[in-house]
Amino acid sequence: MSCAVLSSALKSNSSHLRELDLSGNYISGLKKLPSLLKCSQCKLKKLGLRSCYLSDKACADLSSALRSNPSHLRELDLSGNKIKDSGMKQLSALLKHPQCKLEKLWLRYCYISDKGCAFLSSALRSSPSHLRELDLSENNITESEMKQLSDLLKDPQCKLEKLWLRYCRIKKEACAVLSSALKSNPSHLRELDLSENYFTDSGTRHLSDLLEDPQCKLEKLGLRSCDISDGGCAGLSSALRSNLSLRELDLSGNNITESGVKQFSDLLKDPQCKLEKLWLKCSNKYGNFDFLRSHKSRENRV
Repeated sequence: MSCAVLSSALKSNSSHLRELDLSGNYISGLKKLPSLLKCSQCKLKKLGLRSCYLSDKACADLSSALRSNPSHLRELDLSGNKIKDSGMKQLSALLKHPQCKLEKLWLRYCYISDKGCAFLSSALRSSPSHLRELDLSENNITESEMKQLSDLLKDPQCKLEKLWLRYCRIKKEACAVLSSALKSNPSHLRELDLSENYFTDSGTRHLSDLLEDPQCKLEKLGLRSCDISDGGCAGLSSALRSNLSLRELDLSGNNITESGVKQFSDLLKDPQCKLEKLWLKCSNKYGNFDFLRSHKSRENRV
């Protein structure tokens, strides 16, 4: 797809356009798109460039253009592009811009390295108050990168409400670092997705400690396919007896037997439990049926 004709048309009448999604196209002539974004009449709020085969230079040109006219953009999706360190450095420069008001940033499956993550975390620490949603799913998050992110989450100016780290190869040690950071500044985060990582019951214990914190306001927690067993279920169900904020919990695809199902069946009977959605798909048909029956009876009481 060539952006030249499209950009030319939009430049002649760009003041009304608020959302542009070019995702899934093999974009050539991207240098024309930055010229549109630089236009003072451009009031674009949402820009989608997912899986557009953007080069490192294209990402740099895009970030440079957005820095020249950054105050309107609120949502940027660059997922599925191979953003190297230099591209991440340029993007970080945009985030540091005092007029940047970006609220939602998606960088899923972008091959982000330790150095790139350091650029991103540093930029967000220098101007963290606007960003509300960050998706780093399907990047290989090492312990070093998790420490960088944790330093951001500890910042009292950080107002992140939604953080997605699905399938990032996070292990229990990195989960401990993340949980510790969130405990030091827990009041803003509302949604956390850690699905398809490898932290097992040991990592789950750190999350249980976070949920028990009275300042924790987490409403949605995704732990699908995290190698959690009945032991992890016991810690989570115990934590949720004191947590009144969590509304949705996804534990599908874990090693949960009838014993783990019973832990949550007992939890759902507790009048203090505020869970509204619980995914607990397991291989034990009786356990699954028992959970669904308890959940249905709870919904009828409400």
